[in-house]
Amino acid sequence: MTDNTSSTSKSAPENRATDGPFDDSEANPVRPYIDLGGIKILPREGLNLRLEVEEQSKRIVAVGLDYADSSLQVQPFAAPRSGGLWDETRVQLRDQVRSQGGRVEERDGPLGKELLAEVPAPANEGSGLRLARFIGIDGPRWFLRGVIGGAAASDPDAAEKIEDLFRSIVVVRGGSPMPPRDLIPLKMPATPGSA
Repeated sequence: MTDNTSSTSKSAPENRATDGPFDDSEANPVRPYIDLGGIKILPREGLNLRLEVEEQSKRIVAVGLDYADSSLQVQPFAAPRSGGLWDETRVQLRDQVRSQGGRVEERDGPLGKELLAEVPAPANEGSGLRLARFIGIDGPRWFLRGVIGGAAASDPDAAEKIEDLFRSIVVVRGGSPMPPRDLIPLKMPATPGSA
């Protein structure tokens, strides 16, 4: 199965292996990461971490990071060895935003292709549209998706800080077989509050 002519090519910056997001095999083992199972986060001053839990299953489905007056929600997914998921995922996200009455445009960002969307705000935040950037990077056997909100959706300085945060993430795919698009399991950090 070494057919690389697949239409689902990987979408990642040329320097992903050196500048991140990193595969577990590429990460610096000495750095004091916060271990969340499927991903590891490098702590930094002013970073606030939230785990998003699915009501019914009680499983952690996303990690929310608040930093630089912005939010970054990340999710790691299993991906095929040969291809990537970001090209296909962008199409699904674009359709989803439009079906919810939002506006979306694809553009080239610092991390490659991204979506800039105006999405309807949740009812508890009042009405109107909220700006969000959808970013994604295909790694070896994994795909990391991010949703950027707050200042970093439009302010270049905040955006640079959030992009740097996204690129510092380590994805821990693990060796067990997983169907592509399955969420790589996330867990509570072992030592909460340690920085």
